[in-house]
Amino acid sequence: MKFTSILRIIAPIIGLSQAATQAQIDRVTGRPFATRSEVIAQHGMVCTSHPLASQIGLDVLKAGGSAVDAAIAANAALGLMEPVNCGPGGDLFAIVYDAKTKKLYGLNASGRSPLGLSFEQLKAELARLGTPKIPTLSMLSVSVPGAVDGWFELHRRFGQRPMSELLAPTIRYAEEGYPVAEFIAHLWALEIQRYRATPVPGAFLATYAPNGHAPAKGEIFKNPGLARTYRLLAEKGRDAFYRGELADQMDAYFRAQGGWLRKIDFEKHTSTWVDPVSVNYRGYDVYELIPNTQGLAALQMLAILEGFDLKRMGFNSPDTLHAMIEAKKLAFEDRAKFYADPAFSQVPVAGLIAKDYAAARRKLIDPARAAKTFDAGVPAMNHGDTIYLCTADAAGNMVSLIQSNFYLLGSGACAPGLGFGFQNRGELFALEPGHANVYAPGKRPFHTIIPGFVMKDGEPWEAFGVMGGAVQPQGHVQVLVNQIDFGMNVQEAGDAARWVHEGSSEPTGERMTTGGYVMLESGVPYDTARALVQRGHVIRAGTATGGFGGYQAIRWDKVNRVYIGASEARKDGQAVGY
Repeated sequence: MKFTSILRIIAPIIGLSQAATQAQIDRVTGRPFATRSEVIAQHGMVCTSHPLASQIGLDVLKAGGSAVDAAIAANAALGLMEPVNCGPGGDLFAIVYDAKTKKLYGLNASGRSPLGLSFEQLKAELARLGTPKIPTLSMLSVSVPGAVDGWFELHRRFGQRPMSELLAPTIRYAEEGYPVAEFIAHLWALEIQRYRATPVPGAFLATYAPNGHAPAKGEIFKNPGLARTYRLLAEKGRDAFYRGELADQMDAYFRAQGGWLRKIDFEKHTSTWVDPVSVNYRGYDVYELIPNTQGLAALQMLAILEGFDLKRMGFNSPDTLHAMIEAKKLAFEDRAKFYADPAFSQVPVAGLIAKDYAAARRKLIDPARAAKTFDAGVPAMNHGDTIYLCTADAAGNMVSLIQSNFYLLGSGACAPGLGFGFQNRGELFALEPGHANVYAPGKRPFHTIIPGFVMKDGEPWEAFGVMGGAVQPQGHVQVLVNQIDFGMNVQEAGDAARWVHEGSSEPTGERMTTGGYVMLESGVPYDTARALVQRGHVIRAGTATGGFGGYQAIRWDKVNRVYIGASEARKDGQAVGY
């Protein structure tokens, strides 16, 4: 008897509802399923990885705020409520659709390495520590936090409500406390354990484990230091962080504890407005940001995959997954070689996403065998752990925003009284002289976080994103293929079982020589996993700790003139609208 028949028989006995039973069957058969309905609203929408942050953003929209206002307010809240993934000590990237100009605007609000730390000094410090790589938990991994400047740049250009109003709800939650969400509590406990093994001088435990342990699910957590930081931002603006009282405190902390950031690094920090770039995938214009992000990898994968009839091949079939995994390997070889701060290295953006280049790379895929290694291509040169959220307002403006500390709570560096830790994004510099991403003072490191946006026939179609390091471009491609090729709705596209390939060559210098390995979620059919093994793929079971990312999306339905939102089930998130 087939599994599906058995499940229908035993479902009433074990207490499964009809809907839950169908969801389990859909997982096994590969048919689209969703953990919840899409959220549909007419006037505005906010989708984040924490329900309270989503509600804060929605309140801003109801009070007359723009989509950017809602995104700032929600991101600030997530810095308090989901510190394991983001905060004012991290970086930010965003794509904004402005309904007035009918244009997309990209913002790179990532920070740079310390001006006072030379490559030679860095190498000497690593030799003293006895490590060949920049450590995750280390003052050496800290770069200038860019998120706060990103908030104020977005607000200056597209904001409508006062910044004090946008930060007020989080200030209140930070002072009075809020209940910690379930999945966030799980990650928080893992992070405190990791920190205890390799402590960094500062107020890390006093800030994030004030009672001697990570807060448990439902426990009320307060952060008076962050409330004070946000209040200074509300009262004195961006310069409080980059030139004033907060900059002085951060400078004093790094001087006292042997770190390298100084006030001059904060004073010289600027965000960069950039034009998003795109490829057309089956009639949909998919937009990403240029390096130092990895957004081009998603575009390169889509350009390669357009030459395959994925719809005919079938959702999560061996042929489909093999083509997608091999396309990922190819794109990541270029990612490892070319993606870097364009102020220091010429990045062949147009060449990397050109259709003829994709066609040439596509020919390298053996349909019967997984590749152990690929070389980076020769594109034409053109001269000249993370949160994701999206918002939309009644005027038609939409925001795709991603913000991160890089690895969970970051570097472990935490100045007393500020209520936040510093990112460890500097860990992603290469240390090989001549590499595009090699460390240099005042340079932006390679970045994993990428916001996504899709236009269709000149109109906005979807703001979307997937969290999770190198998972992100793979996730971007999967949720779009699920919708465009396989006809899934916004929620189904995110809840569908995923694959993740690990082991590619990296912008930090590592080289793929064995083909890496593929993690599959339990919803991928066993027959597919077996067929992939037969083609030479190494298959590993997936983990339940965020290894497959986290997704939010808002689609614009131009026929009914409504927003359709989704927040996947792998995290604590929520899509809300009005």
